[in-house]
Amino acid sequence: NHTFFTDFIFLGFFDRKGVQQGLFVLFLLVYGITMIANLGMILLIKIDSRFHTPMYYFLSNLSFCDVYYSSTVSPKMLADFLSKQKRISYNLCATQMYFFGTFADVECLILAAMAYDRYVGVCNPLLYTIAMSRRVYTQLVAGVYIAGLVDSAIHTCFTFRLSFCKSSVINHFFCDIPPLLALSCSDTSINEIVMFAFIGCVVGCSIVTVLLSYSSVITTTLRMNSTEGRHKAFSTCASHLTAVAIFHGTLLFIYSMDTDKIASVFYTVVIPMLNPLIYSLRNKDVKEALKKTMSIKKELLYSV
Repeated sequence: NHTFFTDFIFLGFFDRKGVQQGLFVLFLLVYGITMIANLGMILLIKIDSRFHTPMYYFLSNLSFCDVYYSSTVSPKMLADFLSKQKRISYNLCATQMYFFGTFADVECLILAAMAYDRYVGVCNPLLYTIAMSRRVYTQLVAGVYIAGLVDSAIHTCFTFRLSFCKSSVINHFFCDIPPLLALSCSDTSINEIVMFAFIGCVVGCSIVTVLLSYSSVITTTLRMNSTEGRHKAFSTCASHLTAVAIFHGTLLFIYSMDTDKIASVFYTVVIPMLNPLIYSLRNKDVKEALKKTMSIKKELLYSV
């Protein structure tokens, strides 16, 4: 005899009311910064002609991804901090899993595309305009989104074809694959194989692309005679390498038994906030554009 559920309940973090309210304020602040920083980055790249290049096109798509990536988890999590029963319907759980998986894949693959862009820019500068033409980089980004949509659809369909009868309580704060597999009374062996195969493929391709690209970038940069040229090459890659290190470093611990929720918070909530801050604080052109934009706003306010 099986009992089937029409909705799930998140276990969340802590049951104490004071802690819940404190976490609500903290994560609301983080989510607010995430939205402002990423939307500001997209707008800045859009209005400033200096940023109409492949590198910033990828960066604007990374910010776009971070906006939706964070929004699949944060609003529901914030609402749950203020509610007694942290419920989510069966269909909404499937929807959350689908979009979370899509944008997680997209972020992973965009970071790989950005590494390839840096490889072409540093190692083959004379061929850069051809190798990274508008047609090439738009098709590359389109392919990234298609891969994310298809991959996430496979995981979601395989997960929600299962029967959930052990319990309706998800030991997590959003609908992720491993916690849901733990609730199933069906055979999950195929799901686990598919999960590790496809996630391994996406993450593996991203890591291999980054490693190969930057090994060539470092080799080429060290051979440069100009100190200024080496400094410029390293400075353009530093922000991206920082973002990659944080993203994949967290990913290594995401499915660990002891650090699952903590790593997931960093992975789903903090990283989307950090990405635009990393690129704005470490990028001279972005800082100058921000200062210019702020000065224009001040002049307009004074004139009014």
